[in-house]
Amino acid sequence: MAHFAKLDNDNNVLAVHVVNNDVINIDGNESEQAGINFLTELYGHTNWKQTSYNGKFRNKYADVGDKYNESIDAFVSPQPFTSWSFNDTTLKWEAPVQKPSDGKYYTWDEIVKQWVEPNNNIH
Repeated sequence: MAHFAKLDNDNNVLAVHVVNNDVINIDGNESEQAGINFLTELYGHTNWKQTSYNGKFRNKYADVGDKYNESIDAFVSPQPFTSWSFNDTTLKWEAPVQKPSDGKYYTWDEIVKQWVEPNNNIH
């Protein structure tokens, strides 16, 4: 089965639809355009992008609320915190401060903009 993200005019993911492989296989080759044509005819909506259930292409499986970024041809999760920035190389959101690697459990505190142990609220 192939999966296609339905996108709005701003490339936000509205839904993900499944298309049978028979629809997208043309002469033994997978065709994203065949899937887009099928879904456009079925629903009348024209903005679709194929997504990979196992994340093999376009960075990750598209979830409702994600955004398709054309410049990097990838689906991107919403920004988790205002202070975080997107790294176009790793295709991940990054905190402004590196997470400690001492084996303890930490959560991000946006107020103080640092990693904190959950039982040690510092504000």
